[in-house]
Amino acid sequence: MSDAAAAPSDGERRALAGLEASGIRFQVTRHGPVASLEEAAEVRGIDPAGIVKTIVVRRSDDDFLFVLVPGDRTISWPKLRALLGVARLSMPDAETAKDVTGYVRGTITPFGALTAWPVVADSRVPTRTVSIGGGAHGVAANVDGAELVRALAATVADVTDPAT
Repeated sequence: MSDAAAAPSDGERRALAGLEASGIRFQVTRHGPVASLEEAAEVRGIDPAGIVKTIVVRRSDDDFLFVLVPGDRTISWPKLRALLGVARLSMPDAETAKDVTGYVRGTITPFGALTAWPVVADSRVPTRTVSIGGGAHGVAANVDGAELVRALAATVADVTDPAT
């Protein structure tokens, strides 16, 4: 493999620098392409519930937030709207998500994002070790969930439902 092929992407560099700056302990995992969240969990050595998906949610035109969702769950829009006190939320398209975070879908993380948007973490996140995206496909960081929510000053609430 050439040095150029092994060089970390800009997204990976920003995410890992953000993790370093946060002061939390983390262990980077790297793997090749995966076809599903379940496969990603297997190669990272964690169960699917331990994968934390970072979802970008739009409150208004230029107002976004990150929602940390366990891999075996989905956002409960009614619960999230009630928590935020808003009548309407949406998910931006992939291009907008990249524009506001600096990351492509599937690699998004609050660490090293272009803007430090507010973070909401589902109440299950701080109860265990989790694997959060590392800014590039096949790159993740295993972290203590409680340290993660503290480092991100996340609001913790039950904002998900079981995936169906």
